[in-house]
Amino acid sequence: MNPLEFDQRLARDSYYTATVQRGPGQARLDAAIEADVAIVGGGLAGLSAAIELADRGFQVALLEAREVGSGASGRNGGQAIHGLACDQGEIEQQLGLAEARRIWAMTIDALDLIRQRCARFAIDCDWRDGFLGLAVNARKAAALRRWRDHIAQAYDYPLEWIDTAAMQRWIASPRYVGGISDPRSGHLHPLKYTLGLARAAASLGVRIFENSPVKALEPGPRPTLRTEHGLVRAKQVLLAGNVYLDGLAPALEARIMPVGTYIACTQALEPRLAASLVPSGAAVCDTNFVLDYFRPTPDHRLLYGGRVAYARAIPRNLRQSMERRMVGTFPQLRGTKVEFSWGGFVDISLNRAPDFGRLTPDSNVYYLQGFSGHGLALTGMAGRIVAEAMAGDASRFDTFARLQHKPFPGGRLLRTPALVLGTAYYRIKDLV
Repeated sequence: MNPLEFDQRLARDSYYTATVQRGPGQARLDAAIEADVAIVGGGLAGLSAAIELADRGFQVALLEAREVGSGASGRNGGQAIHGLACDQGEIEQQLGLAEARRIWAMTIDALDLIRQRCARFAIDCDWRDGFLGLAVNARKAAALRRWRDHIAQAYDYPLEWIDTAAMQRWIASPRYVGGISDPRSGHLHPLKYTLGLARAAASLGVRIFENSPVKALEPGPRPTLRTEHGLVRAKQVLLAGNVYLDGLAPALEARIMPVGTYIACTQALEPRLAASLVPSGAAVCDTNFVLDYFRPTPDHRLLYGGRVAYARAIPRNLRQSMERRMVGTFPQLRGTKVEFSWGGFVDISLNRAPDFGRLTPDSNVYYLQGFSGHGLALTGMAGRIVAEAMAGDASRFDTFARLQHKPFPGGRLLRTPALVLGTAYYRIKDLV
């Protein structure tokens, strides 16, 4: 089962799709057309780049294999958080503290960019301020506090510390012993936001084609993207399809791994109970390697994510297993019906750092991948900086492009078993 088919089957029971009216779709590509920039992928990264390029006067054509927002962009946990999926120490080690600070600042600007786009394009996506990062034991709490102190000192980004005595004011769960609060991060309805960006891009003149999977990329001075029924010739190309490129750029595939992630959403709760779970209304994530994350919704539900899988098979008893995880955090929800459960792939890099670059050093084909489950905000900034690069200022893009990425060990046949073993090791560390 390829990633597209896997996603289609798993996303059928999504809370997001049940609470959105898509409206008329976009036509497929049925002709040969010209563009300044052709984009592969109608998710957050591709749409964000399209908006930025259109603002700069470029003629843009965007090709999406299914519907815009049908991949991870439209079904993720909805948490927009400071930083990257990897620790800042990875960036400091590779690029030095000065460049690490520059990247950190871009991740904070990415949070502001969401607010700016919602205001500019009148996108109602249920945005709510606030994020809590919580630790499940004293050892993890001590590590989190050291990280918080380093971020305050080295990056001038203060985060409020929550000690054990204060925890019950922040979350009605016995599971956590310490944490941080960040009011600048937040959460939203990702499918509403993605569809809002698509409407914004179309209003700026971007030509969006749905149900138009790209079958071939022909490089050259004017690279060509071929679909089953048409083609686009462009001066520059952006690959923003992540794990859904389906062999379009084989050199990129070894550096990312498709990982299945899963989310559940409860029935509507009694409003006072719903409000009591996380009194601030913030999004929440723990610091485990295989982490749990959750957030309240405007209609008094709890949306709860966790567990990962590497096999391309639908997990058995998904709803029941997600309910057990949720009740482990909130025992007071025992007996609450889980009304929705869904999942799909995200792309992770080996070091969890984002992987941005060009297919070759002098190539006019750019790519954005490796968001590693932490891309809701960063995709917006990625779209902006790749547009800057295409317009002639690659200074910010090349900061990311200098990050080194190794292929997953084991090749195509063995890299998934190797990753399963590695994840099992970290699960054991989380438990003990």
